[in-house]
Amino acid sequence: MLDNGGMKISVIIPTYNRKKTLARAIQSVINQSLSPFEILIIDDGSNDGTEEWVKENFQNIKYIYQNNRGVSSARNIGIENANGDWVAFLDSDDEWLPNKLHEQLKAIESNPEVKFFHTNEIWIRNGVRVNQMKKHKKYGGYIFEKCLDMCRVSPSSVLIQKEVFDNIGVFDESLRVCEDYDLWLRITSKYPVVFLDVPLIYKYGGHADQLSKVNDGIEFYRIQSLEKIINSGFLGDEQKVMAVNALVNKMKIYSKGLKKRKKLDALQDIKKNIQYWINMI
Repeated sequence: MLDNGGMKISVIIPTYNRKKTLARAIQSVINQSLSPFEILIIDDGSNDGTEEWVKENFQNIKYIYQNNRGVSSARNIGIENANGDWVAFLDSDDEWLPNKLHEQLKAIESNPEVKFFHTNEIWIRNGVRVNQMKKHKKYGGYIFEKCLDMCRVSPSSVLIQKEVFDNIGVFDESLRVCEDYDLWLRITSKYPVVFLDVPLIYKYGGHADQLSKVNDGIEFYRIQSLEKIINSGFLGDEQKVMAVNALVNKMKIYSKGLKKRKKLDALQDIKKNIQYWINMI
């Protein structure tokens, strides 16, 4: 087992009725060449026997149950109960490669001033490996502008110094999806990021219970996040202009969908909002 250099990493695994994939996720943390300080399972109201199974098979894992309130709430409970000085997230349907934490520790040692790290990933969809498209390219540095169009950081890949949440806040529990996009915008507006262009996680997709499958279209939720951060006073002047430009673009994309679906009242509302934000630039 590798020396963690005194780092205390809390691994937070939110789960909801995913006992079958949870075993794979937990084992991928246990198999790390660099052991974390603690593992927290935040059970968001499972009724598939998750609680009994975890307590029977993983006595050293901290298990916390809550009534179903969504993944953001579960992650936030994990942050609140984490005793480490660094936090890593792992979705219960994803998996880490054995050297994930070790590679990130080496990156921290080379970049001691940085508080936010993420990695590349391997995509598995319906059991088949798929290639990422160019539009999904990930970045390091001051990447706020790069993060405006889509979520470029996978929660399962990140390692964050816990004090960042004291300065930025935690996941927005009012967002059904895009809660990670929302948080990364806040973090990258204030902090530089180190990106390890090495695939250190398996990200699984295609199953029916994925939160990214939403009826309203994902741009609807990104629009909410952008409006929120613009109105929050959180951004500098230059960042605000970037965010407003991104917001207008997303509203135009969303309006095309409304027109196609003949939602004329909503279309008129979004057109008014587009003009309002154009006037703000």
